[in-house]
Amino acid sequence: MSADAPLGSSASDSRLADLPDPAAGDEVAAAVQDFYERYPYPRPVDDLDNYRRRWQEPSRRLADFHLFHPHKPYTEERTVLVAGCGTSQAAKHALRAPAARVIGIDFSSTSVRHTEALKQKYGLANLEVRLLPIDRVGELDMSFDEVICTGVLHHTTDPDAALRALRDVLAPDGAMHLMVYAPYGRTGIYMLQEFCRRIGIRAVDAEIHDLVVALGVLPAAHPLARLLREAPDFFQEAALADALLNPRDRAYSVPQLMAFIGRAGLSFGRWLQQAPYSPRCGVMAQLPQSDRIAALDATQQFAAAELFRGTMLSHSAIVYRADPLDRSQRIDFSGHAWLDTVPVRTADTLCVQEKLPPGAAAVLINRAHSHRDIYMPIDAQQKRLFDAIDGKRSLGEIAGAEPLQAVRALFELLWWHDQVVFDASHRR
Repeated sequence: MSADAPLGSSASDSRLADLPDPAAGDEVAAAVQDFYERYPYPRPVDDLDNYRRRWQEPSRRLADFHLFHPHKPYTEERTVLVAGCGTSQAAKHALRAPAARVIGIDFSSTSVRHTEALKQKYGLANLEVRLLPIDRVGELDMSFDEVICTGVLHHTTDPDAALRALRDVLAPDGAMHLMVYAPYGRTGIYMLQEFCRRIGIRAVDAEIHDLVVALGVLPAAHPLARLLREAPDFFQEAALADALLNPRDRAYSVPQLMAFIGRAGLSFGRWLQQAPYSPRCGVMAQLPQSDRIAALDATQQFAAAELFRGTMLSHSAIVYRADPLDRSQRIDFSGHAWLDTVPVRTADTLCVQEKLPPGAAAVLINRAHSHRDIYMPIDAQQKRLFDAIDGKRSLGEIAGAEPLQAVRALFELLWWHDQVVFDASHRR
């Protein structure tokens, strides 16, 4: 077997011929490809046992499904594309959804080899890995219920063309998870990128080692210093190279991201974690200007939160094709249709009942939130309603004789705080 063949694979070297010679195209694209061949990111792993155990929880899979597909009845049989799958992301999706057909594509043969090794180790018969750039995804000749593309498009030669290609393979009622870099929280990173460019630091082992030494004496007031304190993984070789030495790197503010999504023929559904963007949650709800922010349209609200928080490193959005007639992907608390929806607790919900603020019967926290100001105190009546969530009963059934206005206000706030998602497939 050739050293270039995927580890543990019986495929011939012809798989690597799927990728055109980058020398014939854009020089920066060739540099990006070479970069990820030498410094694959995320760092390769060979043990996904903990990940597999975590996703064996049926409640976690149910909540994840309705996060993306509130309008669909729950099913584990679906097609999933992981575009720019890196070293392990496609294998993780194949583990978490064993009944799904998962296809991972990447333009790095190093990433493909690591993914193939995980496929063989865990017997992932539902996973197929292809060496293929995103702009050629149409060659797969199939459509997907879910498309996952995180941390990739901002490194491509033409992000608009790449996103349109992904939109074209998204099923009409499918959902896409899109993550791109955000500009303001990465200010320190962009300063150090420019530092590396000015003095000619290259992505080679010896110079990366010296860069680690330099970052160890970075002034404490530097915009990058907070990130270095809070993310020790940043000092790993691959993570440091990806952040500071990648040949191509873009970032999108909220308005720029919304325009990017629209140009591709997609529509914004929600944020993967929406509480940090909402004027209803955390520090944003405490501002003297919170009512003024709430009066803005949704995009401007989100943009204001991005500017005020100032530390967002990326934006993760769930988007849909802009052409379906059925717009039920969006959760709507107007009218009375919300009474037919079934609330499902998110997997990272934690109900704290110790050291509570005055008047609270509990405090709800989503452990996935990185912004520590986001938590939701609830009183005794609200806790009874929250405790009634079982993933089966509708809001109308849970409400019983409770005033509907109070029930709607509570569950809308739970939704904004990322404490619940909704199954709206039963909605009349």
